This record gives sequence, C-alpha cells and structure tokens, in this order.
Amino acid sequence: MSFSKRLHEKLQPIWRKNHSHPFVRGIGDGSLDQKKFRFYMVQDYLYLIEYAKLFALGAVKASDVETMAKFASLLDGTLNEEMSLHRQYAARFGISETELEQAAPSPTTLAYTHYMLHIAQNGTLPELLSALLPCSWSYWEIGRELSRKPGAIDHPLYGEWIKMYSSREFGQLAQWCIELLDQHTAGKTEEELARLEEIFLNTTRFEYMFWDMAYNESMWPFDENENAAI
Repeated sequence: MSFSKRLHEKLQPIWRKNHSHPFVRGIGDGSLDQKKFRFYMVQDYLYLIEYAKLFALGAVKASDVETMAKFASLLDGTLNEEMSLHRQYAARFGISETELEQAAPSPTTLAYTHYMLHIAQNGTLPELLSALLPCSWSYWEIGRELSRKPGAIDHPLYGEWIKMYSSREFGQLAQWCIELLDQHTAGKTEEELARLEEIFLNTTRFEYMFWDMAYNESMWPFDENENAAI
C-alpha cells in the first residue's frame, strides 16, 4: 500500500469532518451566509501568501532540477495567477485589494501557516509535503464532491469556487504532490512514516479549524481597543 493511500484510509474519520463541516455544506447548497464567506475570502488570501512560501521551500529541499522547476512553477502560479483570480473573486463580495493587503490574520490563520512553515523550514522534503498536502488534497475532494450536487456549480456566488477546486488543473497539483510524497516515502522506516503521519494529521486538523474559524468569523478574543485579553 502506498503511503498516501495509508494516510487517506487511516484518517478518514477525521478527513470526512472537513467535508461535513457546515461551512462546506453551506457552499454546496448555497445556504452559507455571504458574510461568513467574505470573512473566509480575506483569511484565505492571507493564508495563500504564506502557503506559497512552501513551494519556494520545496524548491530548496528538492534534490533534482525537475522537482525544483515544478515547485518554482507552483510558486509562480500561486502568486501571479491564483492570487489574481482570488482578488477578482473577492471583489464580487465587496472586498477591495486594499482590504486584502491590510487585513490582519486570525489566530487560526497564524497558527496554521506558522506550523506549516516551521515544518518546511526545519524538516525534510517528505515532511514539507505532508504539511502542505491536506490543503490541496482535501480542497480537490471537496470541490469534486460539491460539483456533483444539483445546481451547485451554477450558484451565482459559490459556483465559481466549486468550479475552481473541482477543476482538472487543480486536481493535477494535488495528484503531483501525492505522487511525490509516495516517491519519497518508499523504503522509509515505520518510525519515519509515523512522523509524517503526525504532520499530515495535524494539518488535516488545522483544515477543520480553518473552516470553523471562517464559519464563526473568529478573531482574537478581545477588542482591539482593550488592553487585556478576556
């Protein structure tokens, strides 16, 4: 059994919680409060800035030119294509580029991105892949699942999101990361695999926390004008 298949099968109970989160379900049936999605769009933009750095670090960790080039391509695509599309899509919710650039990250956004970057900077290439993979893999699965719901891709606001993450192009990114992880975990000891599994589990948990943060529009537990936290 490949390592990716092992991860996918073993963590299904936790993995599926992302699919069944009310935020995700609300995108699929169109019932999600636009205010919640607007909050998500801002935080997701901040997340993407940090996520892109993983591709840069992937190029540093790679040991062959082909893999380096692929990571460099993903970095370029994220910064110059995906984030441009994100800004255009955000504008439909009344979010200006200035608001995106000046927004403050939520505690969950900070914790999630800092954890991934800590792993990427201090660990191996398989550890980096284990950290970044739950995001792209679960989004691809969620996108495909929601696209099969009658009328979901035709929703005037959320349909574009579903189309983006169910697309063949996005799926190719997830599949490449999956295959690269399997390639670099072949022959690893059980101790090494357990470490990678822990990282994958942690970022899968962070995925759920990110949906939950967006659904509840959660920021710091005190007002910016107060001097002390609650």
